[in-house]
Order: sequence, then C-alpha cells, then structure tokens
Amino acid sequence: MTDATPSPQNANPIGHNARMATIRVEVRLFNSLAKFTRSERLAERVELEAGATVGDLITRFRLPLPEIFLVLKNGRDITPGLYQGGVVNTDAVLDEGDVVAFSGPVPYSYGYGAPVV
Repeated sequence: MTDATPSPQNANPIGHNARMATIRVEVRLFNSLAKFTRSERLAERVELEAGATVGDLITRFRLPLPEIFLVLKNGRDITPGLYQGGVVNTDAVLDEGDVVAFSGPVPYSYGYGAPVV
C-alpha cells in the first residue's frame, strides 16, 4: 500500500514548474478605499505571482483591513459573514483575468432610503 499523504515537494498547489509564472488581475477600489489607487480610473491592472491571494492584494495596495467591508471576485461576494470591517477571506486564490473589487463602508442616503453607489 502507498501512503496518500502528499510529500513536501508536492505541497505546492500550482505545480512544481510554476516558479516564475505570473497572472494579471484587475483591482478596483471603491468608496473610502478609492484613495489607495495609483490610477485616476480607480482601477489598476497588476501582475502577481501565480498562486497569489486576496491577502497579497491587500498587502500590495496597503489597504487597512478594518476599512474593508466588501470584496468581490468576478462579481461574487467573497466576504464571509456579516458586513463588518476587517472580515475578509484573505486566502482566496486569484486566477488569470480575475477582477477583484474592494469597498469600504457604503454611504447611506436617508433622503432616498438606499445605499449610494
């Protein structure tokens, strides 16, 4: 019988020959996080090492974790639990062509009774 436990050399989830592989993703920053972008469009295309995570983007853009209320990856909410600052799935792995949007708290308009986006 063989042992099903992966060896340390096979522990890399993206493969043994992906050392120099890169991916390109688009990062969009909204509401109070818009000030952390280097672009006037509030969106930037960045190149990262294959296997990069949402946490790597947070570090790269120096986003303050307590101010992140919503994270969308390709339009899907990957913010676990309630919308409270700092609760982010930082381990979500990114793929080539992903669009990741970060938002701070959404301002509320009492006049219209709805969030302002």
